[in-house]
Amino acid sequence: MPEFAELKQRAAVAWSAGAFEDIADGIHDMHVALAEALAPQPGERVLDVASGAGQVCELLAGAGARVTGIDLSPRLVEVAKARAAADGYDIEYRVGDAEQLDVDDSGFDAVVSSVGMIFAPDHDAAARELARVTRPGGRLAFSAWTPESRIGDTLRALAPFQPPPPPGAGSALEWGVEEHVREKLGDAFELRIERRISQFEEESVEHAWEVFSASFGPLKLLLENLDPERRDELERTMLDLSRRAEQPDGSVAEDREYLLVSGVRR
Repeated sequence: MPEFAELKQRAAVAWSAGAFEDIADGIHDMHVALAEALAPQPGERVLDVASGAGQVCELLAGAGARVTGIDLSPRLVEVAKARAAADGYDIEYRVGDAEQLDVDDSGFDAVVSSVGMIFAPDHDAAARELARVTRPGGRLAFSAWTPESRIGDTLRALAPFQPPPPPGAGSALEWGVEEHVREKLGDAFELRIERRISQFEEESVEHAWEVFSASFGPLKLLLENLDPERRDELERTMLDLSRRAEQPDGSVAEDREYLLVSGVRR
């Protein structure tokens, strides 16, 4: 939708503001689960929508798939290209929008997204694109944080510090609700939906905040633009959330729930 153009431009800047690759490694178990659900075969054409720094693409390419990654963030696309070059992966990366993918109809044997396309504001458009680019009989796999998860708590805590989204913009957490997934994708895909856990560990609450605030671009940019009082308030809010998962030895250990959605194109 045209009314979301400015929102997506801001999102591209925000996701480019931090070293997301530093925290994406913290959901490696989710990446592995997605690759296993997709089960790519050698030579298959696979598209990663909102491919980030390329961790999932690398797993798929390592299995012999011909992989394309598309992400809204120019910085993350460049990071992914550099990683692929350094490690010898033949992966095509480009900047693009999950709501308007610049690829052919039915152009892929399989499509994947790791808690990525869920942030596209127009859920109907994102769902249509997933269906459009997957060939009949092709496969889909994506992950989405549930509203009840620790990440759900984090996104809700961040909301009061951010500008309100434009009317009609969908929430990423809606994709973590089974009924929403079936409403948006059930006509196009035969779906399987599972609740999974991604395990997160960090040495301390303070270190978890240090890494998150420096690496999660939307948060880093937000902190840079808040006045000192609001910035301190946000930091206290985030630290309090992390302390819910603090262990007796001072470390942090969290079970982060997400939906693993897989499907076959009708």
